[in-house]
Formats: sequence, C-alpha cells, structure tokens
Amino acid sequence: MWVTAQDLIQVQGMPKTTQGVTKKAKAEQWERRKAVGIKGGAYEYNIFSFSALDQAYVLKKLNKVAVGEKLIDRPAKPLGYSSEHLWRNYDSANEKQKAKAAFKAEVVTAAKLLADQGVAMRDIFEIIPKSYSCTPYQVRRWYYEVDPSKTDPADYVAKALEKHAYRDSKNRYFAMTPAAWDFFCADFLRLERPAFNSCYLRLSEAAKQYGWSIPSRSSLRRKLDKTVPKPQQLLLRQGEHALMRLYPAQQRTIEGIGAMEWINGDGYLHNVFVKWYNGEVLRPKTWIWQDIYSRKILSYYCDISENSDAIRLSLADLIKNYGIPKDLTIDNTRAAANKWLTGGVPSRYRFKVKPDDPKGIIPMLGIRLHWSSVQYGRGHGQAKPIERAFSHGGLGELVDKHPLLAGAYTGSSVQDKPDNYNPKNAVDVAVFMQALKEGIDAFNRKPERDTEACRKQLSFDEAFNANYATTVIQKATIEQQRLLLLHSEAVRVKADGTFVLEAGGSIMGAKNRYYSEKLMNISPNKVVIKFDPRHLHEKVAVYQLNGAFICEAVCLNPVAFGDTQTARAHRRQRTQFVKHHKAAAENQKNMDLLTLGELVTGSHEDLEMRAVAKVIKPFTPTQVKEQSEEFDFDAAFEQGLARLKAANEGGF
Repeated sequence: MWVTAQDLIQVQGMPKTTQGVTKKAKAEQWERRKAVGIKGGAYEYNIFSFSALDQAYVLKKLNKVAVGEKLIDRPAKPLGYSSEHLWRNYDSANEKQKAKAAFKAEVVTAAKLLADQGVAMRDIFEIIPKSYSCTPYQVRRWYYEVDPSKTDPADYVAKALEKHAYRDSKNRYFAMTPAAWDFFCADFLRLERPAFNSCYLRLSEAAKQYGWSIPSRSSLRRKLDKTVPKPQQLLLRQGEHALMRLYPAQQRTIEGIGAMEWINGDGYLHNVFVKWYNGEVLRPKTWIWQDIYSRKILSYYCDISENSDAIRLSLADLIKNYGIPKDLTIDNTRAAANKWLTGGVPSRYRFKVKPDDPKGIIPMLGIRLHWSSVQYGRGHGQAKPIERAFSHGGLGELVDKHPLLAGAYTGSSVQDKPDNYNPKNAVDVAVFMQALKEGIDAFNRKPERDTEACRKQLSFDEAFNANYATTVIQKATIEQQRLLLLHSEAVRVKADGTFVLEAGGSIMGAKNRYYSEKLMNISPNKVVIKFDPRHLHEKVAVYQLNGAFICEAVCLNPVAFGDTQTARAHRRQRTQFVKHHKAAAENQKNMDLLTLGELVTGSHEDLEMRAVAKVIKPFTPTQVKEQSEEFDFDAAFEQGLARLKAANEGGF
C-alpha cells in the first residue's frame, strides 16, 4: 500500500523527478510516513490517498489489484496466442531464420523501451534506425508484427519468426484432386517399389484423361513425405522386415558372462576358387565357433558345404581344447539343427520328431541351446556376434584376399567381380587351408578392438586369455569326447546280428555291413550306432535307444566308402553327372514337343481326310505291266538263288 517518490517517477502521469513528486504530494495532501530502511529521511506515500486516476496508473505499473484496502497480484491476462505453437515453429526454423528473428526482437525491445519512457511512436521509428542497420519502415513493420503490448517479452523472438515459420499443410500444398491422390498412392506404395518419376508420369497421363488437378513433381514429393510418414512408406514398399530393421538395435552387454561360458556359431562361404581334394573347383564353406565374451574365434572346420560333420568336428575341437560351454547359439538351419547334434532339444522345428530319435550331442553334454530369432519371415543375423566377423574388415579381408590366394578371388557379389575372375585360377586346397589359418590368427591378434571386453586396448586373444584364466571351466571326460568323435544313427538289426549304415553311402548298391554275435535276436531290434565318420571300416559302438552300451560291431563287408566326406563327394559328383547327361540328352532332341505335337495333329487330320474319301481309283492290269517293265522280279530271284548255291559249294 506504500510507495516511495523514487517508485512513482516511473509511473505514467507522475512527475519525472522526486522533487516534483514531493511537491505533488503536498499539494494533494497524500498520506505519508517515514520510509523504513531508507537513509536521508525519505517518505513513502499511501496509494489509497491518491486520486482515482493516479491509483490506476500506480496499480498498473505495479501489476496489482486493489481489494478493499489490500493489494493483490493482478491475475495473469490470457495471451491472445499460443506460446507453445510459436516456439514449436521456432524450433523448426533454420539457423539463418533464427538469427534474423533475434535481430528483429532486439529492435522491437529497444522500441518498446523508448515507448515506455513516453517517446512518441513517430519519433521512435526515426530514432531506432540510427542505432541499428534497418529502415524506419522495417522498424514500424516489425514492431506491429510482434505487438509488444499483447506479447510477453519472453516470446518476442518466437513471435518475430512467425511469418517465416512452417505453415500448415492446407496452406502449403496444392489443392490436389482426391481421386488423383488415391491413384498415386495406390501406384507408388506397393511392394514392387516403382520409381517416383514413373508413378508421376502415369499420374500425369491419367490426369489429362480424367481432368484431375495435380501439383508439380516437387510439391507432390513434399505432400507424400508430410502425409505418409517414412516408416509407413517403408512398410508399404519393402515389407515388415524392412520396417523392423528401422527400429534401433538392442545394445546387449556381456556383464555376467565369462570366457567360454557362451559361444555362437555360423557358416561362412568363402569368395575364393579352391581346387578340392577330389579335383573339383568350388567355393568352400567354413563353420566357425566364436566366444561371445571376447569375440575370439575358438575353432573352425572347412568343407565343401555346411554339413553336420563340419559342425560336429569343429565343436569337438573346441571342447577338447577349451572345455564345455554352458550356452550355445546357432541358426535353426537343416545342417545346424540335425538330429545328431540337437536331437531331443525342444522347439527344433526341423525334421520329423520321433519318440525313438537318439539324443543329440549338445543336450547330452548339458549345453543349453538357443536358436537365433526369426523375425517377420527372415533370420535375424544381429542375434549372433559371429555375423560381424564376416563383414567389412573380417574374414573376407583377412582370408579371401590373402596374398596366398591372389588370382582366385571371386568377388563378394556378381557386381564385384575382379578383372582376373577365372575358375582356372583356383588355388590348391592346401594353400587355402594355410591362408585360412593365418587369416583367423590375424583376426584374433588384431589389437585395440572396440568391444566391451577389449575396451579399445586389447585384442580378442588377450581379452579371452585374461578372463579364461579366472573362469571355472568344465572339461570333457573321455566318454564325452568319444561321444563327440562319433556320429549317431538309428538302424534296425537283423536276426543274424548284422546291420548296414547309411553314412558311408553305397557303391553299385552295396553298403558297409557290420556284425556282432551279441546282436542276434536282440529285442527291440532298433539300436543306435555311434561311429567315427573318418573311419567307417573300423569297429562301431552299438547302444540301446536309452543310451546304454551293448557291444562293438566289426565291419564284415567294407564295400562302401570308409568316411562320410568321401561319400558326400561321391554323391555330389553323381548328382552333377546325372544333371550333365540329362541336359545332353535333351539336346539330342532337335524337335521340341510343341512342334512335334503340331506335326502329330496334322498327320491325324490327313488320316481322317483319307478315311472319308468317296472316290477310289480302281486297280487295272496296266499298272502291273508298267511295274513289270521297270523291275523283273522272277529274273532277280533266279540270280540270287544261283549265288547262294555257289556260296554253299565253296564251303560257306
């Protein structure tokens, strides 16, 4: 309720000096008292002793409202605009627009300060340009655009940008015919992914035919991006899997995992021509097991394809050298999910599950098996860290482009073939195996790896060795190692104690046959055979379906292959042989079936015409006479008979 003379000189309608305020107070007899806490004997005055006009000016300046004989804060006057909308537009502007808006807000603030001091607006618009690089017209326009009397000073910058902010779509875009927009969306947003320009061309032709109004190409592109969000465009043009890949990948941690606790494996098809053991030129495939904690490659096995032998033998080497892991992650492929490895594991979704299937090696060793996820119809390779070893800077660089393999590189794709691409440049398999070993060793030795375990300081080898020394590892027993070195195959035993194995294949219908006296009249007659795939002509172990050992059986007739790799190579060559001769046999047919059918149809039509003929030429003796003049049958017969008699007399 009390104000000083110093406060009142800032109020509209009051004198501009303290002496003037004191003189006015005495003249109008304002109620006064000694000011508390102010030196010099200054006075302060009661607002309610002022005239009504002076009270209004003072309350406006103080932003107060008189309620009886008390002053309260004036209720906030609602703004005539949306501050949130202004700042949202400001955030969408570029840096150049924001800098211009800040300059305009500074000019408006200076003008508002002069106006509060009582300077006439006409003079303000002439004074401001002298201090700022602008014209009086610009000061006037900016001042009334911002409208300081109705705008909060904190919103001056955003209000100064309003004319340059993004407008609503209804004001920005061309008034396009709805049917034309539907036509374009149906054409462009489909899985065939037609080009934008092609769709616009078809839209233009349809617009001429139906009288549609369509915007320019650039305007239509902006309307599309504004109306149909990018994720929806990706879904409609590339499918659910592409939309899923747009979502940020999960960042997983190795916290709580030690070395050799969790491994993952996958196969890598090399981009190198190799002359294999049997003389065939091919691109080999290597199965690789990797430690998830350190990312070190622990073991590998190279073969002509991704098969159960390669996976099992590489796992056997890993367990023999490092121990038994607790968890294992692989893809649910036909090779990886075979019964010899994963039999008895739930959710295999591969092959027909039978109650008498033998238990696979992985569950028998107590390893928890995890399948990599399949999302929206495709495998999710990011679920396995080993996939990163196949990408840039991985085995493709360290192995496939090794100096020992120069000239045999095939390129990573059809578009990436080198100029010296030629299968005749294939390297020998021994040279390739040496390059494979050196490349994997270099992969593990590379320093300063950017992983959670290496911290840009260690190599994969160093990170693995440091943690492996302090981790409790389960080593495989002799019996467990024997399980790893042996395949499992369920067979039926005959009454005489013999059985045959499919593993070695067959040559001319013959297969390797085995015998044991203990198997005579065994019941049930279905047993599980465990064998070394590299030595099929030696003894094999026979087990019951529940895993109990029965006996060993010897090979009676080693007529088929002695190892599964040779059998697989034989089947591969046989398949190629059949395909080759099948194609060659097709080439022997100079006439295709369609032409043959047309000719056959034509011959049937001729026969039908002859069958319905009504005029038949009669037989006459003249025809016989004409024929006899051309060929004398009786004379020819007598000559032939004479030659036969002469030959018999000569002893023939």
